[in-house]
Amino acid sequence: MSTTTATREPINGVDVPTLFATLDAVRAHPAAADFQFRVDNEWLGGTHSRSTIHQFFGVGEGQHHQRVFTTDADHPAVLVGEDRAPTPVEHLLHALAACLTAGIGNIASARGIALERVESHLEGDIDLQGLLGLSDEVRNGFQRIRATFTVVGDASDDQLRAVVEQSRARSAVVDLLTNGVDVDIDVVTA
Repeated sequence: MSTTTATREPINGVDVPTLFATLDAVRAHPAAADFQFRVDNEWLGGTHSRSTIHQFFGVGEGQHHQRVFTTDADHPAVLVGEDRAPTPVEHLLHALAACLTAGIGNIASARGIALERVESHLEGDIDLQGLLGLSDEVRNGFQRIRATFTVVGDASDDQLRAVVEQSRARSAVVDLLTNGVDVDIDVVTA
């Protein structure tokens, strides 16, 4: 059964016909769903590093973003850094907020809901005793993350809550955080 509808117009900045065409294409050719995202990172000194994001694999071949993206990470002075950029865990909170927000935009658009505003506030609790090696009883990462979304659109409160819940249920970042993922690390020395 096809989900494409010829009468659907773009909404919320989402090209709904292309969204449904993508769903149909992946349904017909599941291998097209296999993607590999890539980041290259370089240490700049102290706790400061820079990631470059440009190439990825998807739809059966090498792809690239329309431009090269860079993003820095550092620690604040209280954590032995020079505060030149957000911390890695703040980037993780950003990734979670951005993933959920993108999902909200897509899902609302697919459901024909016009959005006026989507805002979020995220907090992550971390006990540094774990990552500083001061306690084997405390995990290294966040113990809990809380997200609050404000969503305003031309739908009922229940419909807007359902959009956010569907975004949570389909979020790649929520999945990574709640189910974990194997991390393989190879080391090359010169």
